[in-house]
Amino acid sequence: MKSILLASVAPMLVLPLAATAQAQETPAAGQVQDQGALGDIVVTARRSAETLQDVPVAVTALSGDFIERQNISDPTDIPQFAPNLTIEQQPASLSAATVFIRGIGNNEPSAVSEQGVGIYLDGVYLARAAGAVFNLIDLERIEVLRGPQGTLFGRNTIGGALQLVSKKPSDDMAVTAKAGYGRFNDWYVKARVDTGYIIGDVIKASIAGQHRENDGWVDNTLNPKSLDPGAVKSNSFALGLQGDFGDVTVNYNFDWDERKGLAPFFQLVATTPQAQAYYSQSPSFGGAPFLVSRDRLGTVQQAGYTEANGETRYRNTTRVQGHALTISYEAIPELTIKSITGYRKFYQDSIVDLSGNGFLRGLVLDFTSPTLVSNQVTPLYNANNAPQKQWQFSQELQALGKVGDINYLLGMYYFYEKSSENNRQSINILSTVGGLPLLDPRITQSVVDGILALNPGLTADSTIGIPATPVQAFGGTSQSMAIFGQASWKPSSLDEKLEITLGGRYTGDDKSIYLAGDVSPVQRGRKSFDNFSWLASASYDVTDDVMVYARVSTGYRSGGLNPRAGVINSFEPEKATAYEAGIKSQFLNNRLRFNLAGYITDYKDLQVQQFAAGSGGATSLIVNAGKVRLSGFEAELTAMPFRGFQIDGSVGYVKSNYKTFEFRDPTSNILLDVSDEAKPVYTPKWTIHAGAEYAWSLGDATVRLRGDYSRRTKIYFNALNNTAPFNEDIVSPPQDNVKARLSVEEINVGGGKLDVGVWGDNLLNQQRLTYGIDFGALGFAGAVFNRPISYGIDARISF
Repeated sequence: MKSILLASVAPMLVLPLAATAQAQETPAAGQVQDQGALGDIVVTARRSAETLQDVPVAVTALSGDFIERQNISDPTDIPQFAPNLTIEQQPASLSAATVFIRGIGNNEPSAVSEQGVGIYLDGVYLARAAGAVFNLIDLERIEVLRGPQGTLFGRNTIGGALQLVSKKPSDDMAVTAKAGYGRFNDWYVKARVDTGYIIGDVIKASIAGQHRENDGWVDNTLNPKSLDPGAVKSNSFALGLQGDFGDVTVNYNFDWDERKGLAPFFQLVATTPQAQAYYSQSPSFGGAPFLVSRDRLGTVQQAGYTEANGETRYRNTTRVQGHALTISYEAIPELTIKSITGYRKFYQDSIVDLSGNGFLRGLVLDFTSPTLVSNQVTPLYNANNAPQKQWQFSQELQALGKVGDINYLLGMYYFYEKSSENNRQSINILSTVGGLPLLDPRITQSVVDGILALNPGLTADSTIGIPATPVQAFGGTSQSMAIFGQASWKPSSLDEKLEITLGGRYTGDDKSIYLAGDVSPVQRGRKSFDNFSWLASASYDVTDDVMVYARVSTGYRSGGLNPRAGVINSFEPEKATAYEAGIKSQFLNNRLRFNLAGYITDYKDLQVQQFAAGSGGATSLIVNAGKVRLSGFEAELTAMPFRGFQIDGSVGYVKSNYKTFEFRDPTSNILLDVSDEAKPVYTPKWTIHAGAEYAWSLGDATVRLRGDYSRRTKIYFNALNNTAPFNEDIVSPPQDNVKARLSVEEINVGGGKLDVGVWGDNLLNQQRLTYGIDFGALGFAGAVFNRPISYGIDARISF
């Protein structure tokens, strides 16, 4: 059955791809009109440099010039150019991201949760999804690797990997500066200086920096524009050093990113009748009006987080920094030894305002009041998650060599991290007066009788709030060690047309956790896991320009210990086995490039979050809930019909078929298989992109016009409706985006070159729900909406 599906993918796609296909690259400035053909892109999908068309892996690569022209500023901008990839910034955070590839990922932002898609910066693994959104100011390229990468990249790449590669220092001195201004007072300035070789032909360096800030696009009438939701100021810095010492090459990279501001507005989109009736009375108690709307709002009230001393806070602060040191030693032409050392830190102080309203007021249970009830501010859900911090150290050793017809890579890997967070929450739990003993057994019937006697306006069916201020505090350590190897055989007797590759990796993980805050006494736990991941692939060059391949690869997402529970609760690793077949091809003297990959992934022991909210605050359970088969394809096409004109596009498809999905019914305590009800999360069935670009000469300058269209189908944020009663209300609907750019490039200015461009994004001005959270037990659900139509101008000068 697997072979039939994979074999049938290609003929089904030939016709649609003529109109809807995706670029894997955009040539460098001037390349379109000067060469009249598609250039090569070098990638490191197998941890060594290879051209995109020669590597038997499903990869999308975006070049540095394309990143610069498209103003791709952080990882959330990437998915519209890469099929079957989802990256969404999480609500109430400036730096947390949810990343999925081919239906596999993780949406838990806690300081001890593992990712399902590995993110790498200059070969160093970024362990925390909470620090995955940062400014991309100095990149040579971005690589999106789809499918399990467990052999060469290791744990937590069960869905794939995202590689961010910094620009290396230039051999010659150069200076580049760029500035831009757009709608919502969105402006930035950035610059890069390359020293060239400064000590003979040995040492060279680069320094880059950026300042960026913008107002929010939703007006909070309680605050000035600088405190509107979405208003952010950020500073970024990057340093690169390279030393060439004969057979030894040393590269050092340092990156630092700080963001201060507010997350986008979290808007209520649905409530229970009880919550609607209770909070709608807020104005009669002197509070703010209650706002609920399924349409994106432009003028709102946002209350912020109120400290115990009465101070109201709005701003978040996030800092991410890292060091990467890569040393390569060419012992002999057939053997290179490489060391990759990494150290990274992350810090976050987040104001988590998920109430979507101003200062609401209502009647709440109050044992300090003579009537047991008082009129108070009633936040639906606010919190201060601070500090959330993490540091990590990693060391990798590789030996890359060749013996006869065999290329090999052997390696060892070590990783250690320590992380913690302290989340102080403020919530309001609703109950009828008569139902209070059912909600909390400590509230007796005599308390209910006292409330009714002292408050003649209340009945047993009247709703009151129960204020709660739970604290979730936890932390832990993670240590991982691995040995791995991969060998590829390309027999010279077959003119190196055939390649057979085998690889394997053994990993041992050890984790510890402590649970504090409201958990008393402090709970401590420890758990160890191990895994063997393997890879087998075969590729064959049918012609010089056409390669076909097939591969089987495995991967795993490490098990762990649940930080959201009140007791030590461990869960096992997730595992995936992927079967993939594809073709990589170029035609018409490299004017047409077509790549296709079809896959089936058997994904088991899913770590599924089941959201819960109660008097202990917002919590979730993590269980190994079952297995799913994911199948689909990606097709990517780039064509240059004539000199200066390029069209490109992609199509991605994911089908999710749950085989088992175990759920324990909270009312009966019976374990049920609800696989027929489970929905894929953070995974659209279809992703589509189409772009076109035309460049022509105007004197000594180049004029470039580009347009892009992208679409993804709907996304669910929860697997089960019975654990998320508003799941259908917060579905992210199908999204279409149109963007365009017109630029004049390489204008002679003194001794330099000037580029000037104008751009527009979300040109259809669509209102799109991009991320939803279901607080079902608290009576409401909310979501973040996209930025309205935006446009601007930028200029870049280089010497």
